[in-house]
Amino acid sequence: MADDPETGLDPQDWPAFRETAHALLDAAMDKMQAAREGRVWTPFPPEMKAAFDQPLPETGQDDAALAGQLAALLPYGAGNTHPRFFGWVHGSGTPQNLLAEITASAINANAGGRDHGAIYVERQVIRWCRELFGFPETASGLIVSGTSLATVIALKVARDARLEFASRKGGVLGAPLVGYASAEAHACNPRAFDILGLGSDALRRIPVNERFEMDTAALRTAIAADRAAGLQPFVLIGTAGTVNTGATDPLTELADIAAAENLWFHVDGAFGALGTLVPQLSGRFAAIARADSLAFDFHKWLHVNYDAGCVLVRDEAHHRHAFTDRPDYLKAATRGLAAGNPWPVEYGPELSRGFRALKVWSQIAGFGTQRLGAAIAKNCQQAAYLAEKVAADPRFELMAPVALNICCFRYIGAELGGAALDALNEEIVIRLQELGVAAPSTTRLKGATVIRVNLTNHRTETADLERLLTEIAALGESTETRLAATPA
Repeated sequence: MADDPETGLDPQDWPAFRETAHALLDAAMDKMQAAREGRVWTPFPPEMKAAFDQPLPETGQDDAALAGQLAALLPYGAGNTHPRFFGWVHGSGTPQNLLAEITASAINANAGGRDHGAIYVERQVIRWCRELFGFPETASGLIVSGTSLATVIALKVARDARLEFASRKGGVLGAPLVGYASAEAHACNPRAFDILGLGSDALRRIPVNERFEMDTAALRTAIAADRAAGLQPFVLIGTAGTVNTGATDPLTELADIAAAENLWFHVDGAFGALGTLVPQLSGRFAAIARADSLAFDFHKWLHVNYDAGCVLVRDEAHHRHAFTDRPDYLKAATRGLAAGNPWPVEYGPELSRGFRALKVWSQIAGFGTQRLGAAIAKNCQQAAYLAEKVAADPRFELMAPVALNICCFRYIGAELGGAALDALNEEIVIRLQELGVAAPSTTRLKGATVIRVNLTNHRTETADLERLLTEIAALGESTETRLAATPA
């Protein structure tokens, strides 16, 4: 019986498909080349929402129509490629990463295991990461979606090691495990405690000092109280760059406390850990080399296109013991496609894994650490500059010291205070986003709503910061005037 071409999924007309693909690539390149222009964020319009609210199709579109629908999506991202995206800690990506993504898609490798190129690229990236953070050559690691998953992996290793790996089959069996992180630590940490069956309340949130760093005296008190209550402290989490203010916990002191108290020392370095690439900043991150595990992202300050994170674990044996499970159909071999051991699936929960490591390798190999570090240093200098401008302007109030790349302040106006001032600053941020002028975010510090400006964008220039302050002042004044004219 002759093969039916309609049951295959390759193009029937390769030259026409090639032409369509080239046109879509050009559209993507045009979008990235114009990343500095136009609106920061553009709301997804009703007609586009309708286009993605259709019944399940029984028959497909032709390639040109499909490519047109894909190209139509290009203007409607979150805006983080634009230099005035100042909100959440998102990297801005690079056009060069498109090349790695195209290559990875063409290979279509499952990087969960077996002996093929993707495995060796990932091992190269992990070796580079070990070198970057001072981990021993025997340490293990894994490329993952981001710090949230990396944290789950690291804390599972910590939990299992403390329970001598009996928890892999028997569960935690009521073991009263508790851990510690600052009140400013990221939400992925209590979430990991929840996922691992420990309960988010088992993660003690330690108060911070005036610089928003963990208060080590309060930490020592909490550990002593838990031990006196018959609980089992097992992990201490230090943050390198908090999302609210960019503060870094006193990592050296935390490493000392962890060693003295026999605690697993984990560092959440989601974006801040890569500050080690900046010579003037590297000293504050040196104690990461003493950590038992580290979680961080490439898609933030290294500008790898989403998504790409990493977990490093000092003790490879513990790491593998926490996850390895090789049933008969995944048995190891010394030759053939089942060689290449150990496999990545032995270090995390995913057997099906995309070739994320290629875009990370491409970014580091293509730019080098000096150029990537210079982009990080520039963002930190910009945050300091913005803080100086804010402090010198009576219309604004600086709400936290600038530790790295985040500046938190508020428009204070002439007449408003309390909840009204909070509402005003919230409104300013929303209006900036809706107008497409800029996209900062808000947070709460010292009981007040503040405007939070995060700088993790290699395209941002001083003029972008100047325009931000000008627009905030104008919106603040006009909104105040409107509120004053509104009858009580």
